[in-house]
Amino acid sequence: MASVHVGHGEQFKRPMLPMDLVPAKRGRFERGGAGQALVAAGGPQQNQVPRLSNLQAPIMLCNGHEGEIYTARFSSDGSCFASAGFDMRIFLWNVYGDCENFAVIRGHSGAVMDINFNTDASIVVSASTDKTVRVWDMQTGACQRRFKSHSDIVNAVHPARRGPQLICSASDDGCAKVHDIRMKDAVKTYENKYQQTAVTFNDTSDQVIVGGIDNDIKVWDMRKDEVSYVLRGHGDTVTGISLSPDGNYVLSNSMDCSVRTWDVRPFAPADRKGKTYFGHQHNFEKNLLKCGWSPDGSRITAGSSDRFAYVWEVGSKKILYKLPGHQGSVNATDFHPKEPILLSAGSDKRIYLGEIM
Repeated sequence: MASVHVGHGEQFKRPMLPMDLVPAKRGRFERGGAGQALVAAGGPQQNQVPRLSNLQAPIMLCNGHEGEIYTARFSSDGSCFASAGFDMRIFLWNVYGDCENFAVIRGHSGAVMDINFNTDASIVVSASTDKTVRVWDMQTGACQRRFKSHSDIVNAVHPARRGPQLICSASDDGCAKVHDIRMKDAVKTYENKYQQTAVTFNDTSDQVIVGGIDNDIKVWDMRKDEVSYVLRGHGDTVTGISLSPDGNYVLSNSMDCSVRTWDVRPFAPADRKGKTYFGHQHNFEKNLLKCGWSPDGSRITAGSSDRFAYVWEVGSKKILYKLPGHQGSVNATDFHPKEPILLSAGSDKRIYLGEIM
C-alpha cells in the first residue's frame, strides 16, 4: 500500500498534506529534509549577489534521494516541485524558504522513470519500471489510480493540458496508451514495433506524440486511431518530448546528442523540421534525458551526461547557459513557470534550483 511521509519543519510554505487529512494506516510520519543555500543571499553590500527571484538564495541544493534521480518537475503554480528516481519514491519539495521536503510518497515497487503535474497541480502522474502508471492526489497523497495496462517498463507519462482527464504513457512493450482517470483500463492503445521512450499530447489533446528507440516520432490521431505523420531526423533513441507553451512546436531530445524542434500545427508544411541544437552529451549510461521549454517559449533546456545543465536560445540556437555543479549525469531539467529559476536533477542524487538571467 502506498504511504505518505510528511516533514515537520518549523514552517510549511505550502502545507498540502496536513496530518489531519492523511489516514494513519497510510504510514508513519517522519521529518523531511531542507535545501542548502550555496550562495548567501545577504552579507556585506559589496558581496551581495543580485537577486532575480524569490528563492532564499541564488542557488539552492536539495538532498534526500537515496538513488539516481531520473525526473523532476515544477508544479504549474510554481510553489513546489516533485522529484523521483531509482529509490522508488516521489519527493515533494517547497520551492521557497528552505526548499523543504514536505512529503515523500511511496507505492511504486520499481524505479520511477517519469512524473508530471496536471494543469492545476491537483494530481501528480508517475511512470515506473514496475509496469504501472499511477495517479496521486496532491491534497491527500493517496493513490487515486493504478493503471496496469502495460506489460513492460513504463518510460514516460503525461497528462492532457485540457479537456477530459486523460493520461498518455509510453512503454518498453512497444505501446503508447491513453488512460481516462475515470476508467480502469486504457481507452486507447497504439502499437509500435519498438520500445517507446517519450510521450506527450498535443495542445488540444486529440493527438498523442510518441518517440522510441527507432529514432522516429509518431503523431497518432485519436479520432481516427491512425498515424497522422511521422517526424524523422534523429539518428538515435528519442529520450524526451516536450510541447511548447503555445502548443505549436514539439521539442525532442535524442541519444544522437541533439535537441530538435518540430512544427506540429495542423496546417504546417509537409517538412515539419525546425531547428537543431547541439552541445549536450549522451553516454554509455543511456539515460532517458528530459527536455523542456521556458514559459515564454524563447528558451529550451536539456540535461546532459557531461554533468552540465544546458539552456539554449530558441531563435539563435546559441547556448546561453552551461551550468556546472552536478557530479553525475543531469537527467532532468525544468523551467519555473513564473520566475527565472532552473531546476536540474541528476544521477548524483542532487537537485539544484538556480537563478538565471
